[in-house]
Amino acid sequence: MRSTTILLERLLEAGMHEVVTVQPVAGGVAALAGMATRRDAPSVFVKAFADEPDDGVFLAEAEGLAALRELGGVATPEVLLADRRLLVLSVLWERPHSETFWERLAHLLADMHLGTTHPRFGWHQDNWLGRRRQVNTWQDDGHAFFAEHRLLRWLGEPRVEAALDASDRAALARLCDRLPDLLPVRPACLTHGDLWVQNILATPDGQPALIDPAVSYMWAEVDLAHLWSTSPPPEARRFFDVYADLTSLDDDWRARMPIVQLRQHLAVLAQFDDDWGAADQIRTVLAPFRPRS
Repeated sequence: MRSTTILLERLLEAGMHEVVTVQPVAGGVAALAGMATRRDAPSVFVKAFADEPDDGVFLAEAEGLAALRELGGVATPEVLLADRRLLVLSVLWERPHSETFWERLAHLLADMHLGTTHPRFGWHQDNWLGRRRQVNTWQDDGHAFFAEHRLLRWLGEPRVEAALDASDRAALARLCDRLPDLLPVRPACLTHGDLWVQNILATPDGQPALIDPAVSYMWAEVDLAHLWSTSPPPEARRFFDVYADLTSLDDDWRARMPIVQLRQHLAVLAQFDDDWGAADQIRTVLAPFRPRS
């Protein structure tokens, strides 16, 4: 298989000559991923892109994992190697199918969001969401930051230009102008930034662990919206109520989720030929912001 051949070549080029074989791993949508078997050593998870990525992609991801662990108190895989072509991590387990696991995750996420508040929105450097740069230039105003760097920044992407017509783009601009009326003022905090269900795994002892971050100091509801909108399993049904109780969310938080999730729908639309319904979701959210005929 071409993908595993690429991964094996990259590992050997990086000096990991103890690697014997690489098996493909399902689940990722932006990168090649595999499980590498090593002589006399535990297997490792390996990630790369078929073409040459931007220089800082994997270094930024490694930094994000460290931030989640060291600042946020959430388990992440150990980074064994990170360079411009390759990321090698310790192996995590599939998450258990239990309500207890999801309730534990609610506590961990609430603790991270409540315990890492920051006076400004952004991050000390740009990082990546999938294969696209996530701009993290510091701003004091969360609504302005979200509008400029999380919504409008996608309008120049070719797939977005092709999928959204002029009225769609105008409606998005109107929504951005009205963000202070639509979303409450909230502090910035450390966010995972790409918290869909496939990025939630478990440690060997069954505790929640997170992978594939696109960290920044942003509204906590960015993480909540992504989980809310990506078909969490039935055992996660109490996660949202537990998180809401721990963070004192108001009763209107569910109504805000489609607007907050616009950022992720735009990112998906920008990067993949199959947008999994993202364009339709975007148009639905934008409908009230179109001029009336």
